[in-house]
Amino acid sequence: SLEVDFVLETVNTMIEKHCVALTTETIIHSDQGCHYTSCSFIQLVKDKGLRQSMSRRGNCWDNAPQESFFGRMKDHIKSKLKNCTTFEEVKAIIDDWMDYYNNDRYQWRLAKLSPNEYYEYITSGVYPLKDVIPSKRY
Repeated sequence: SLEVDFVLETVNTMIEKHCVALTTETIIHSDQGCHYTSCSFIQLVKDKGLRQSMSRRGNCWDNAPQESFFGRMKDHIKSKLKNCTTFEEVKAIIDDWMDYYNNDRYQWRLAKLSPNEYYEYITSGVYPLKDVIPSKRY
């Protein structure tokens, strides 16, 4: 189905982007949606040597970090989405938010780094000192 194809494409993109850094300890966590329990998804995760983790059925706390992220994203882009008339416009706004979140939005829980900076920090051991604070986009 379209949903399963999208999920498979997303996992393959992650593998292409981070292939060397992925190990058998790499965990792909999801809820128990049909696309994550499909035979094709389970086989892809297994073939790539990754570990699958799923939240417990009916336990919202297992996905609290993901729910928090999407709630925050919706709060920040809601007003911009009202003016969209095409899928491409919606996608551009979401892509811009994702770029901001991953590259510019520092987080206290991630050693005051953006998610991508933190990833580089934990994989290289080098803390990236910031010379300039990024401009606030949201």
